Amino acid sequence: MQFLLAFVVAAPLLGAVAALLPAPPGLKGKSPEQAVLRHGVTVTGVILAAAIALTVGFDHDAPSRFQATTDISWIQALNVRIHLGIDGISLPLLLMTALLFFLCAFYSYFKLPAGPSAKAFVALLLVLESGTLATFAVLDLLLFFLAFEMVLIPMYFLIARWGGAQRQAAAWKFILYTLLGSVVMLLGLLLIGLNSGTFDMVALASDNGRELSHTTQVLAVLAIGIGLAVKTPMWPLHSWLPDAHTAAPTVGSVLLAGVMLKMGTYGFVRILLPATPDGMATFAPYLGAFAAVGIVYGSLACLALARKGNKGDLKRLIAYSSVGHMGFVLLGIASMTPTGVNGALFANIAHGLITGLLFFLVGALKDRYGTADLDTLAGATGAALYGRAPRFGAFLAFAAVASLGLPGLAGFWGEMLALFGAFDPAEGLSRPAFLTYMSVGAFGTLLTAAYLLIVVRRVCMGDPKAAREIGTAPVVLADIQRYEYAAWTPLVALTVLAGLWPAVLLGLTDPAVQKLLAGGNS
Repeated sequence: MQFLLAFVVAAPLLGAVAALLPAPPGLKGKSPEQAVLRHGVTVTGVILAAAIALTVGFDHDAPSRFQATTDISWIQALNVRIHLGIDGISLPLLLMTALLFFLCAFYSYFKLPAGPSAKAFVALLLVLESGTLATFAVLDLLLFFLAFEMVLIPMYFLIARWGGAQRQAAAWKFILYTLLGSVVMLLGLLLIGLNSGTFDMVALASDNGRELSHTTQVLAVLAIGIGLAVKTPMWPLHSWLPDAHTAAPTVGSVLLAGVMLKMGTYGFVRILLPATPDGMATFAPYLGAFAAVGIVYGSLACLALARKGNKGDLKRLIAYSSVGHMGFVLLGIASMTPTGVNGALFANIAHGLITGLLFFLVGALKDRYGTADLDTLAGATGAALYGRAPRFGAFLAFAAVASLGLPGLAGFWGEMLALFGAFDPAEGLSRPAFLTYMSVGAFGTLLTAAYLLIVVRRVCMGDPKAAREIGTAPVVLADIQRYEYAAWTPLVALTVLAGLWPAVLLGLTDPAVQKLLAGGNS
């Protein structure tokens, strides 16, 4: 188990180096490009297999205990250690990350985005995977920061070199926002580590802030929270997200929404809730307010983009939907209750599965039509996917109803538990304020249903004959291909499984959350 976790974190880096080397003669296939793409699928597949083995070997009777741990001294002067481990909070995120990277590598093997070099693309993808997996596995504040920053450069180049229109501006906006947030976050991490005498996240959680004064905790939460909120993204620090998603290639959008946004909310749960509880209690009402505004703001932005005549881009619309969905995650965290935090973690996984599927579908739709503009797709009568590509239309409708939180699917449980957490927040928090946030969030679910049903009506319904042309050019719309089935079906199956059997995930997270909020005591 110890070796498996270290392998999961380090193997992508070794795979990235190997991707830049010439392929052995017997493995070149039809071309060097095919060989390196096959290499990417193989490496991500092996990492997924190792993550599954970790899950199977994980002691499910003790999910609150860190397992598969490695603890080696690294920088003795600062008491920084190479400390790895997983518990019931990090294991689901680790497994979902490995799955999404494998599906993206597999999809890219058949549909490589236009760009300069397949070798560079695969290498960047693997470096990005190593950084995201490390973020969920490290248990040292400085290692967390290094892993948190490691993902920025690969994603910048994926957007800037393999993206669509306005990709350079979007890539620069992404890197500047996240780097500025990270500088502030580093100051907060140093403030905690130097004042407590350790950067070890397990020790800090057990201490539960007793070594830190109230002022230190407030300053640390403010600094670290800003950096995490940018990555989440929390309104009003979200403005980099729509541009990045719109310009990114399909797999870039899938990974940005499905994995990278989770790094911010994970930091709130793993670092701020246990290590600075007094500071979090001070800022929780403000975090809840920003979350509630973000839920409604994201939904209203999507409604505006979905309206006929507004030239709304579908990728941009789904990006704004992420602002709303992540608002539920932040609202659950702000409640500082086991119910709310469990809901936040469940919503994290559900959003990764569902929004990852949505970006796959919209990217494929853009490849077929040459545009993601909703007015152009829908025309006068609707794009009529049900009549022209019925299986594609069924997948898109499924992803939409899953995203709006239909009971029986994964999106329902996270949002419901987050709202329940806001209904009865932790002791010391203003219940009237959180009841207001809960009401605003519940209203946001209605707005979410409204814009997603409008999208389904405009894209899936309509006259098939009238929808065969865009402008004056006839468009032949292919239904789902076999490789698309293979890449998308696992996300559909897991969305249904998590919706019908939420105890699988909650059984992992709840004991770990209970221990985390109790100051390291089971």
